[in-house]
Amino acid sequence: MLREIKTELGFDMIELGHGVRLSLMPGIQKMFDSGEVRFSSLHNFCPLPVEVMVASPDCYQFSALSQAERERAVKQTLQTIDFAERLHAPFVVLHLGQVEMRPITDRLIGMIKAGENLSRGYVQAKLKAVETRERRAPAHLRLVKDCLRRVIEHAASKNVRIALESRRGYEEIPSERELPGLLDELNSGQVGYWHDFGHSQIKENLGFIDHAEWLGVVGSRAFGCHVQDCIWPAKDHEAPFTGGIDFDKLVPLLPTNCLFVWEMSPNKTADAISQSVRIWKERFGE
Repeated sequence: MLREIKTELGFDMIELGHGVRLSLMPGIQKMFDSGEVRFSSLHNFCPLPVEVMVASPDCYQFSALSQAERERAVKQTLQTIDFAERLHAPFVVLHLGQVEMRPITDRLIGMIKAGENLSRGYVQAKLKAVETRERRAPAHLRLVKDCLRRVIEHAASKNVRIALESRRGYEEIPSERELPGLLDELNSGQVGYWHDFGHSQIKENLGFIDHAEWLGVVGSRAFGCHVQDCIWPAKDHEAPFTGGIDFDKLVPLLPTNCLFVWEMSPNKTADAISQSVRIWKERFGE
């Protein structure tokens, strides 16, 4: 798989995802030690916790009310950082958890697909979700910050930087309103932002943010991005330039040294991915 990504698809660096089993790590380490591959980043949790059977970046959450779950989340994250150091991967990408509330995102997507996005019911459902999240979020954010401080301290000792990913779900942490303040409070060059084009486009399609306006606010703090397109309203992980995302407008809002990591649906063909890479290089360079 690693050789295909490098030689057939033409990527010079690779992100290891949250579905990599522990049993695969010796082979990955061997390829790295031989100089065959280089890694841009690891997506927490990597490797997958041994007791978890399927890829699940949210199997343990920093926001959990259970102290045992938070401790497990921190322990697995520290292990990911250790692997990142061994593989000379400069970044670990994190999910932070969610607010305890009735999930609203998929419900709103269903309403949009039914043509109800301009209905009174849609607006009322959104407003109720916002009120609930605003009321409940502070308690979860305090738990997240406590966990993050330990994670950042360990990452600094390993010369690995922590990237907080933009989330797809409105109920997830951090929201766009919370993230700048969270970065300010943590006040560390060791932690920054990781932009997911698909997630932010879904948020725009649901009426929560303006994608370009959001990147104008936070783009300068981005370490990297997950590059994917999105077909209205919420079919993400599509090959770039096959959906509705205006990359020409958005990419200039990011730092020139920003990492761009293709995060594709497993059903995308090698030809579709290669075509998107060719177009990207034509428009934005290497």
